[in-house]
Amino acid sequence: MPKPLEVRVSITRRAVRSRLRSASGAAAAALVLSLGLAACGGPSSSNGGGGTGGNTIEATLAFALSSGFDPDNASSAVATAANQHIFEGLIDLDPVTREPYLALAGSEPEESADGLSWTVQLRDGAKFSDGSDVTADDVAHSFMRVIEPEDPAAPPLMAGFVNFIKKVEAVDATTVEFTLKSPFPLFEQRISVIKVVPKALTGDAEASEKFDTAPIGSGPYQLDSASETVLKLSKNEYYNGPRPAKADAMTWNTNTDGSARIADLQGGRVQAIEAVPYLNVDSLGDGFEVAEKQAFNQAFLMFNNSAAPFDDKRVRQALHYALDKDKIVDTALNGFGTPASSYLDEGNPSYQEAATVYGYDPQKAEQLLAEAGAEDLQFELVTTDASFIKDIAPLVIEQWKQVGVTATLNTVPSSAVYGELVPSEKFRVLLASGDPSVFGPDPDLLMRWFYYGTTWPEDRMRWSSPNRQKVADLLDRAAATDDESARDELWKQVLDIVADDVPLYPILHTKVVTAYDGDELSDFDGPATTGLYFLDASRS
Repeated sequence: MPKPLEVRVSITRRAVRSRLRSASGAAAAALVLSLGLAACGGPSSSNGGGGTGGNTIEATLAFALSSGFDPDNASSAVATAANQHIFEGLIDLDPVTREPYLALAGSEPEESADGLSWTVQLRDGAKFSDGSDVTADDVAHSFMRVIEPEDPAAPPLMAGFVNFIKKVEAVDATTVEFTLKSPFPLFEQRISVIKVVPKALTGDAEASEKFDTAPIGSGPYQLDSASETVLKLSKNEYYNGPRPAKADAMTWNTNTDGSARIADLQGGRVQAIEAVPYLNVDSLGDGFEVAEKQAFNQAFLMFNNSAAPFDDKRVRQALHYALDKDKIVDTALNGFGTPASSYLDEGNPSYQEAATVYGYDPQKAEQLLAEAGAEDLQFELVTTDASFIKDIAPLVIEQWKQVGVTATLNTVPSSAVYGELVPSEKFRVLLASGDPSVFGPDPDLLMRWFYYGTTWPEDRMRWSSPNRQKVADLLDRAAATDDESARDELWKQVLDIVADDVPLYPILHTKVVTAYDGDELSDFDGPATTGLYFLDASRS
């Protein structure tokens, strides 16, 4: 078995600014070199990198497309991965290394003395893939449509990540000013969650609806077509940023069947696949590279916290204690995972073990169920159709059976889970995967994804406990402090609360295994998140 590779990023303002300076200089040098080579007019290869004819990257992803592409609301694994190629933020995080770099920003953001305002200059000559200029108005609009949405009752998914921003204004055509509600030490890396969109194409609800299926961004690639099973992307000829496309086009297939993904790679149909089935890693054979990385990505249980008996946390806790997570990891994941001892995975620099850790304790599970009057518990377990979730589900049901709990299985695609089943009044328990680390690795972002705002806590979990507001308050307090030890302590309080209340909580954190053909694909590496990313990759 290959030795695990780990990519982690610590979170200090000094480290972020240092990385931005380094990345900015390297990107500028790369861009100058690229332009110089183009000016030399050297011969092109019919097959290799550099954006030559016939240079197409093909890949197979593990999830079906289940959301649109508007970056303010895109939530599916496929859409968020595609958006890393289609859109840019002012600052972006490299999807593999998680290092920040200047994207649409032409220089480092400048902070005011009181920390309440930041000024950002745009990259010279930046254009969207339709040829229109990227302006400061577009940037301000991209943020304000999240901060002050048309329908305040239905805020975008990204709203909870930038609620520290009061307003964003265009100072001139290429300068943007941010006014904050309070100082926010993580400003420079956090603004990466907002991707810049054309104001002209997203000015109202009707326009935004069209944009959701026909996105236009300033990234190195543009989307040509998309269905649940195939995405077609091509080079954005107007792109002048630090990560130019090295392929003319990309074809992304989607397939939740792990054996089919392996067949695609072994048969030469694609050069890379994500989510190699854990039981099949050793059977890939010679000739393929395997990138194995510890991830935040989790298998979690989510409850309808307003429906009896799941409104009693003892029942929720019992279903966690009843699971032999080590056995699940060894049997269903072939060892490619870690039982959860906190909401954060153990590789995160800010990891702290939660006060409550759900070790395997069937006697305690039975005791809690009895105390809650739920000894003969029966319900439907809804699961998504992600490969490793389908592998885990039968073991979960069997282990619950050992403590007198009967669950019937209903496995459907994610679009049906969140569009139909979870909103239903019949919904009780969900087993699914979740990986907000695609947007960033810092704990504030990771915890806000599931426990802040309305989409997950209210609409999906129906979590009305006083702890919900307590968690939100603690996260806001932590976000406003520049003292790292004080911030860690506030985060620890959140980790302990959600571990005890378990409205939604991980069973385990997975390792992400990516496989690719190193003879056909250059400068590619697998990420520690869901998705595949080809910002620097080319055909060999």
